[in-house]
Amino acid sequence: MKSPFCHRLQEVEVFRLSENPINDNDLKKLTLDDECGGFVCFEGWVRNHNQGKSVLKLAYEAYPKLAEKEGNQIIEEAFEKFAIKKALCTHRIGTLAIGDMAVWVGVSAAHRDAAFKACRYILDEVKSRVPIWKNEHWTDGESGWVEQE
Repeated sequence: MKSPFCHRLQEVEVFRLSENPINDNDLKKLTLDDECGGFVCFEGWVRNHNQGKSVLKLAYEAYPKLAEKEGNQIIEEAFEKFAIKKALCTHRIGTLAIGDMAVWVGVSAAHRDAAFKACRYILDEVKSRVPIWKNEHWTDGESGWVEQE
């Protein structure tokens, strides 16, 4: 059964792409709820290395219309699979520096177990299904597309 809350929350974009830095404080405020005893979030940041290479920066590209459709579908699935109250996900696109936040997922639920499981589900599904591509730029001047997990 689909959660009626999920549909209300879609009016404020439960999944979105952003060219601007992610404001995790604002997203957390939107996700918290007094009826919930559990809140889980995941923040993914750009690190300075990958697979033995030194990373200078990342460039994320996406097909926005399909990415937002698929991202919202994933969050709707999370509402169907887990007893959660609120869920949001924001993924950056554009050029990101080392230390920039690339993705944020937040989930509130009455109990922590549902919040943990839903957060993991959303992140894993976004990484495998949403058309977002990552181009790493290395300190040696080379760059390359990174395969999805």
